[in-house]
Amino acid sequence: MIGITTYAEKATWGGWTEPAAFTPLAYVRAVEHAGGRPLLVPPSDDGIEETLDALDGIVFSGGGDLDPDTYGADAHPETGEVNSERDSAELALLQAALGRDMPVLAVCRGSQVLNVARGGDLVQHLPEIVGHDEHRHTDPIMADHEVTVDTDTRLGSILGGRAPVKSSHHQGFGQLGEGLREAAWAEDGTIEALEDPSHRFALGVLWHPEEGEDFALFKALVDEAADYRLTAAAAAGRRVDRSVPTDAEQSPAS
Repeated sequence: MIGITTYAEKATWGGWTEPAAFTPLAYVRAVEHAGGRPLLVPPSDDGIEETLDALDGIVFSGGGDLDPDTYGADAHPETGEVNSERDSAELALLQAALGRDMPVLAVCRGSQVLNVARGGDLVQHLPEIVGHDEHRHTDPIMADHEVTVDTDTRLGSILGGRAPVKSSHHQGFGQLGEGLREAAWAEDGTIEALEDPSHRFALGVLWHPEEGEDFALFKALVDEAADYRLTAAAAAGRRVDRSVPTDAEQSPAS
């Protein structure tokens, strides 16, 4: 069972415009293609542990910019689409998931949530640093480019040394959060992926693997989620066994 975090925005359908919790269907299809069962997770600060109890892994999806308040910065003029409710809910959810060592795949905005959750910060407008806007093309067209992957990372074991990707972002990673390491770079040197090697599976990529034709990252997530599920079941079994009285406890006193 793979959770997918949702957008929390106004949406229009059937002549109605209402606040809605939704995610692009590409995430759902990618999880299904990889053999997982997707479950949408709306942003909420309540019931986080109960939500995680129902999941074996989680995808933190893309979306708008994080509020710079979450990493102690003033807003850049190009920072927009801030949703403080989603920010706080996903930061809490991600920290709780990592606390359980639950497999996590963080996509685009999600990877930025991962970095901020570990105490890192963001570059709010990459064109000022790299001198171009080639990481984000005009919607709905995504930028096609390649990334170089560190083959000594978990990401490298999945994708190899180079991979074609689709991206659409104007922000990037600044200072990396505690325990995180760089895992992939664009040709201009922009960090495109990070991971936490101390966890069973905690990967963040700035690109959108759900929009590509290679679902290797989702397959790796689902495989790890299956192992996580077995480990959790075994742990629960041990707790149940310890609750059963021993033969001595069952025998009447002499």
